Amino acid sequence: MKFLIGLLFILAVAVALALVAGSSDGYVLIVQPPYRISIPLSLLIIALIAGFFALYALVRLVKYTLRLPQNVRAYKREQRRKEAQRALLESLRAVMEGRYAKAEKAASTALNLGDDADLSALVAARAAHKLNQPDQRDHYLAEAERRAPNAVLSRLLTQAEMQLDDRMYASALRTLQQLDKIEPNHIPALRLQLKVLQRLNNWEQVLAVLAQLEKRDAIGIVQLRQLRHHARAQLLERRAGHREELLRYWQTIPENERLDTQLTRTAARALIAAGESAAAARAIEMSLTKQWDSSLAALYGDSGNDTVRQLEQAEAWLRDHHDDAGLLLALGKLCIRRELWGKAQSYLEASLGMQPASESHLALARLLERMGNQQEAYRHYRESLEWALGRE
Repeated sequence: MKFLIGLLFILAVAVALALVAGSSDGYVLIVQPPYRISIPLSLLIIALIAGFFALYALVRLVKYTLRLPQNVRAYKREQRRKEAQRALLESLRAVMEGRYAKAEKAASTALNLGDDADLSALVAARAAHKLNQPDQRDHYLAEAERRAPNAVLSRLLTQAEMQLDDRMYASALRTLQQLDKIEPNHIPALRLQLKVLQRLNNWEQVLAVLAQLEKRDAIGIVQLRQLRHHARAQLLERRAGHREELLRYWQTIPENERLDTQLTRTAARALIAAGESAAAARAIEMSLTKQWDSSLAALYGDSGNDTVRQLEQAEAWLRDHHDDAGLLLALGKLCIRRELWGKAQSYLEASLGMQPASESHLALARLLERMGNQQEAYRHYRESLEWALGRE
């Protein structure tokens, strides 16, 4: 467009000059004694214009000549940049295809060309990591830090991920803590930190990270519930040998979690083992009121110290769950504690009729042995052992 406008301008000037030259009879007299020079006016105008354009062309030529080295360097930089971009794209494609040797070579080329140094170095580091070349990997990570010191987030996140792969959990945690100071509660870093803390069995911090992820809607409900239950269960088991500490921790758990069937089952076993049977019974009753669970009902027979009240409660449940093997087992155990031998035998046999299990056979065997029926007791001991060894 600029060229077209310039051409039209030149044509317009040429036409104007032709018209002036054709209609002008004037001249210009130049006197320099003893010389006198007479020049037609039209010729002088043409000469001045031609001189202007010649001078302009000369200036442009000189300017272009002076800038030629700079233009050559800029051209080479542009070619180098394009080559680096091609190498970087090739390395990214190779990583996605699992061609890690090719990816490292291409990324190293891009890194040497100096374009996007942080990304090139990290791609090369990831490829070297996949090739199980830790020295090369660390070299590329050091290059990423040296050549792109401001690109901290991507480098630390990549480094922590590789440390996790290498089971360097403590180092990975330190890296993620360093990253958290730069960008607190970064969601990808939190997810990575969650994995590291699980490997380190740091369940208190696992719960804290889960709370952060839940707050940001960055974790699914099912996964959140499973991981939180597992962390709570681990903390309960860790306190199983400390009665007061166990009971105190159980009370600190939010009520909606304490009603969870799986968590209640874990807590009830730990409380019973710690001698807090009454607390275990209360926990089981609260959970079963919300949601019925046969295996949790079976634990009810091992919990509590108010057997009379528990028998009444269990028999009340029986009206709605008359065919539940776990509840029948619990009733049998409660009757044994009350020394109601016949009633206990009926409940245990009914439980076995509904669903044979090692624990039911064992309870009935002990009852029959106490009642003097050794032959039947031995048979149920044998059945209990077979079910425990995997007959089920």
